[in-house]
Amino acid sequence: MLAGIDLDIRAGEIVAILGPSGCGKSTLLRQIGGLDSPDTGDIEIDGSALVGIDQRCAVAFQEPRLLPWRSISRNIEIGLARGTDREIGRARVEELLGLVHLTGSGDLRPRQVSGGMAQRAALARALARGPGVLLLDEPFGALDALTRLRMQDLLLDVHSAEPATIVLVTHDVDEALYLADRVVLLGADPADPGAGSGIARTVTVPGARPRDRADAELARIRSELLAGLGVPSHHGAGSAASLAS
Repeated sequence: MLAGIDLDIRAGEIVAILGPSGCGKSTLLRQIGGLDSPDTGDIEIDGSALVGIDQRCAVAFQEPRLLPWRSISRNIEIGLARGTDREIGRARVEELLGLVHLTGSGDLRPRQVSGGMAQRAALARALARGPGVLLLDEPFGALDALTRLRMQDLLLDVHSAEPATIVLVTHDVDEALYLADRVVLLGADPADPGAGSGIARTVTVPGARPRDRADAELARIRSELLAGLGVPSHHGAGSAASLAS
């Protein structure tokens, strides 16, 4: 259960949501996207209330969720706005294939591509109609470590080319610090754990992107965030900073 969430996100900002399993990270993301509705309070985009599923938002999940009987290109087409002219749609799909480094792979089926390629296709599908808000629910969590790092760099390239506002749910502290302008840590109030999860802390990440993953200041913030997640501080530096879901 979420309670007392008060969060303003600037246009074009990347915000990462961290927190222990079950604290409501995915619930918050679904509410921002209109897939769920909050019991109280309002969610607004550009000053107008969000009511139900909003075409200004697009979502990409941990699993690519591509339709196996459609080619990569035709999976991406699903994300286009209704009524898009066929030629304009084809041009947009080709543009997105290039943006996510899948040029020449559009005719392949999902079973013919790697996990990383499938996730790139899912990202392209989410971007197809040019959403103002891109919601990413642990989008790289199912990938191997090296592919995950490459996908993080790709996301920054995509954001530079098409600077949507991005809200990213992740369990990976290093990923959050590498990608985000701000990191929001969700958690229960120790004095009233039954009240639900709220914002325990918000951290502004220093430095321009792309950042040096080994930066000493990021290591210090990593230790603080891990401590906020209940990981002993001596695990903060030089150790894996990813929490299993």
